[in-house]
Amino acid sequence: MPVTESSWWIVLGIVLLVAVVLGGTWLVRGHRTSRGSDRSEGPDRTAAQPGLLRPDREHTDLEPTNVEQADGGEHGAGQGAGQGAAGSAAPAAELDVPEPVGGRLARLRARLARSGSPFGARLLAVLSRDGLSEDDWDEIEETLLLADIGAGPAVELVDDLRTEVRVRGLQGADGVRALLREKLIALVDPAWDRSLAVTRDGAAGVPAVVLVVGVNGGGKTTTVGKLTRVLVAEGKSVLLVAADTFRAAAADQLTTWGSRVGVETVRSDRDGADPASVAFDGVRAGKEREVDVVLVDTAGRLQNKAGLMDELGKVTRVITKEAPLSEVLLVLDATTGQNGLSQARVFTEVAGVTGIVLTKLDGTAKGGIVVAVQRELGVPVKLVGLGEGADDLAPFDPEQFVDGLLGV
Repeated sequence: MPVTESSWWIVLGIVLLVAVVLGGTWLVRGHRTSRGSDRSEGPDRTAAQPGLLRPDREHTDLEPTNVEQADGGEHGAGQGAGQGAAGSAAPAAELDVPEPVGGRLARLRARLARSGSPFGARLLAVLSRDGLSEDDWDEIEETLLLADIGAGPAVELVDDLRTEVRVRGLQGADGVRALLREKLIALVDPAWDRSLAVTRDGAAGVPAVVLVVGVNGGGKTTTVGKLTRVLVAEGKSVLLVAADTFRAAAADQLTTWGSRVGVETVRSDRDGADPASVAFDGVRAGKEREVDVVLVDTAGRLQNKAGLMDELGKVTRVITKEAPLSEVLLVLDATTGQNGLSQARVFTEVAGVTGIVLTKLDGTAKGGIVVAVQRELGVPVKLVGLGEGADDLAPFDPEQFVDGLLGV
């Protein structure tokens, strides 16, 4: 039969129809294969992306890798932590175990020796000279003043040293070092009671209440977090209270510190709440839960701002309606030197400070501020911060401190 033009068009149409059917089948199979491949590779791809969570993987966003650096000592830290209501503790996959307090002292003393050695080395170098002249004694006094020991204590120490060197006829570095150590320890005054009042009053059914105060940027909130670790290491049960209601970051930071060691934080569910009210609720919660210690963090304040200081006075008055204050700790930055004394005086008048916490003592050779602040306020230094680590806070020990300054 002859092939007509219409027959060719029919054949061509059949061929195109078969091609379309076969092509569609191939595309469907390819799509299904692709989907199956995605499902089989999903977990591996998720594992390669740390921002994606897998239900079978332990995870926590409450690990402040460097809490102090986040805000120069007090701000930031713990982003995303503690967004719940008051009294909640953010979950953590695994709790930290704080270093025993007794084991910290040797390590911290070594750090103090490294930071304080210029002060001690200079004093020893001058005192070891044969036949000390007036210029030598002036140099010793200048060294003491540069170390922020204060004018009165510096003159007192120089007079004592002059008398003892002459009477004893000391010669040689060893004798001079022993004399200087003896006089510095006496000046720091080991007779102070430097223990923390953190024992629960079982008879009255109230916890020890510790109020922590200080200026902005002194490392106050960070110090509260580190103190929490000290207390936990000593077997105390602790409740934190975030009474700095003007900075959400402060409450977040405190919650983060607490969550790392299994300690809950009482905080307001809104910014700008009355600090005294939050403090009161926190102390009441501590009584109800029968904890050993309630640590109350307050907003950083400038000592020359009357309104803020009046508010601090209100916080202390309201707390004492629920339980007596066991301690009022003033956090001071050791690098501020003599400037810290004006801060300390006002806080002592308003809040009745019972102890000083000196932070950043590893960052300065001016260890004499310990002597100056105690002499000025009649209040002992009870704790010192020496480093940015979570466990770099230790009870102050006069002999360890002086040995660190002298590099003994």
